[in-house]
Amino acid sequence: MAQNFDHNHAAWSRLVKSLVVVQRGGRASQVRYAGFLEQRGALQDYLRQLSSVPRTVFEAFTRTQQMAFLINTYNAFTVELILTRYPRLVSIKDLGNWMSTPWKQRWITLLGETVSLDDIEHGMLRKRGVYDDPRVHFAVNCASIGCPMLREEAYVPERIDQQLDAQMHRFMGERERNRWNPKTEQLELSRIFDWYAEDFRLGHQGIHSLQGLAARFADALAEGEVARARIRSTQVLVTYLDYDWRLNDAKGMP
Repeated sequence: MAQNFDHNHAAWSRLVKSLVVVQRGGRASQVRYAGFLEQRGALQDYLRQLSSVPRTVFEAFTRTQQMAFLINTYNAFTVELILTRYPRLVSIKDLGNWMSTPWKQRWITLLGETVSLDDIEHGMLRKRGVYDDPRVHFAVNCASIGCPMLREEAYVPERIDQQLDAQMHRFMGERERNRWNPKTEQLELSRIFDWYAEDFRLGHQGIHSLQGLAARFADALAEGEVARARIRSTQVLVTYLDYDWRLNDAKGMP
């Protein structure tokens, strides 16, 4: 199975296309976890496909194949983690315990090892000198309202660059999470930019600061040319918004 791995991740695409609800002009989404529960067999079949790939096969993947594989893996196993207690939880944090957070628990069979979600995100996707692409923060979804949206299709090698750009544009344009405050004349950004500030200073796409990143999205972050010009100047103070850890559940939506 691993030798003929489907790099289009069609099984995952089928699930998210029907179970992810896109909102707010395409800038946010919620997830039909009840629907995932009904189709859990299909989800677990896909997870087995991911788990069947040996490290030697993975290492022969192209860079874009690897990135798509790891992002989809993170997102799919996160959904499976939620289903282990759904609907009896308010937040993914409810799945942690006094010994570890849900992201540090090693329960995922991947590349011949038993790993955690943190191992996938921090040990693989964010490992210095491997991908060095901060846009992954807009792609991996932590099953929370405050997180960048779960994409309504799988990431695929041929389009992953465009998909990551689109996710970044969506998130930066979502003013519940990122915005200019005209009263304080400050940028109010998602706490993600605080936690992973160093990733956004790597010089990816010529960006070396959070202010530089915000300058590219001035039109999305603020109304009016005066405010947008202030953001483009990069001489602005950045503050961080509280993170909403509530489950991004579409329960009750039509």
